[in-house]
Amino acid sequence: MAPTSGPGAGGTTVTLTGTGLATAGSVRFGATPAASFTVVSDTHITAVAPAGTGTVPVTVTTPGGTSNGISYTYSAAPTLSGVSPDQGPTSGGNTVTLTGANLTGATSVTFGATPATSFTVVSPTQITAVVPAATAGPVGVTVTTPGGTRTLQSAYFYVITPVLTGVAPPAGPLSGGNTVTLTGLHLIEATAVRFGTTAASAFTVISDTQITAVVPAGAAGLAGVTVSTAGGTSNAVSYTYLAAPVVTVLVPSQGPTSGGQTVTLTGTNLAQATMVRVGGAPAGFTVVSDSHIVVDALPGAAGTVNVTVTTPGGTSAPKTYTRVGSPGI
Repeated sequence: MAPTSGPGAGGTTVTLTGTGLATAGSVRFGATPAASFTVVSDTHITAVAPAGTGTVPVTVTTPGGTSNGISYTYSAAPTLSGVSPDQGPTSGGNTVTLTGANLTGATSVTFGATPATSFTVVSPTQITAVVPAATAGPVGVTVTTPGGTRTLQSAYFYVITPVLTGVAPPAGPLSGGNTVTLTGLHLIEATAVRFGTTAASAFTVISDTQITAVVPAGAAGLAGVTVSTAGGTSNAVSYTYLAAPVVTVLVPSQGPTSGGQTVTLTGTNLAQATMVRVGGAPAGFTVVSDSHIVVDALPGAAGTVNVTVTTPGGTSAPKTYTRVGSPGI
């Protein structure tokens, strides 16, 4: 007999094989007559199983008597209660766990209309399945067993991979701690922000196109910033970790109280200068190279003042510039 099992609702067509079947007058599943049957030949009968439960003997009755019984099992209909995780990338390939009941003997698992890439029945209450690729949006998950088919509507959501277009400001100190704004698309469900391989100290999703993140400490140089969601990990945008500027020499180191002269600052990490202060006041400046800046000396009272350079990497230790009053006779 094949198949040897079917759903409790009945309706399965079963082929019985034997001898002396040509004059069959009835086919019974337990005590219940088959919904219908057809004598194909003296050795074959097809019968439509009625509704039932448990395991029952299938018998054929002819004028010559009733046959021995062959076991037929009514399988309980499957149920689905959840999918975990319930979202993933449109590219598929991730593994999810389906929970429910009566899942033994599952013959198919589909996401929407697409069969799972593969699946494994772990127990009567659990199946693991590899998700196929699909377009973004919700789909129902369906399991078919000998006991029937069950669909859990909108049980799984396909998420588009995030895209990053920029980070501002694009540079900062080695110590981190500064806040940057990431812009892009499909950022709303961000689960992680990384600078290279280091997780952001903290981040806040502002909208589907914007995230603010607190930069972790890092080594000098470029780091790729990425955002991860259930849809995958974004492309990387460049962020530069800058060492703090250092000023070693001012030439000249003194000048008139009236200002008007230029002073050359020599040091390291000066190329990204955003401000030069002389005596606490912003001064005009020109970056010549990573090791030289030309600054317009400001007027002021006679005496010493501090000169500092600020870049995204921090502010330099102060160097002293002396304003000298005009001589008198």
